[in-house]
Amino acid sequence: MTAKKKPENDLAGPFGFKPYKVKKGEEYMNEAQEEHFRAILKAWKQELMEEVDRTVHHMKDDAANFPDPNDRATQESEFSLELRTRDRERKLIKKIDETLNLIDSHDYGYCVACGVEIGIRRLEARPTASLCIDCKTLDEIREKQMS
Repeated sequence: MTAKKKPENDLAGPFGFKPYKVKKGEEYMNEAQEEHFRAILKAWKQELMEEVDRTVHHMKDDAANFPDPNDRATQESEFSLELRTRDRERKLIKKIDETLNLIDSHDYGYCVACGVEIGIRRLEARPTASLCIDCKTLDEIREKQMS
């Protein structure tokens, strides 16, 4: 018995959202598309905010003054890693907010470097993308050359 492969359109995207189905002749970044990405970004932000709350509760509940220096060091190392992760997520939340502002001003979905459409599929893969794939590739090449 062979399993039927799901069509690409039925696969769930980020946070369980179905990929946006572009209708023939549909204008790029119309109201429906903006709402689709607004919902994805808000769900992503909500998930990150919940993770922040879990971290705060975890650190409060698990904080202990271990007499053994090794146990204390392990706990401090774990907390440090969690805090670094939350700091990255804090920056991501800021970027999500900036992206939501772009949607509100109807500037979302266009490359900030060259102005071309970023593309629905790229935005679904990375909703906070601000560069088209070509500009992002050039950016990464420049970054490699500088380091």
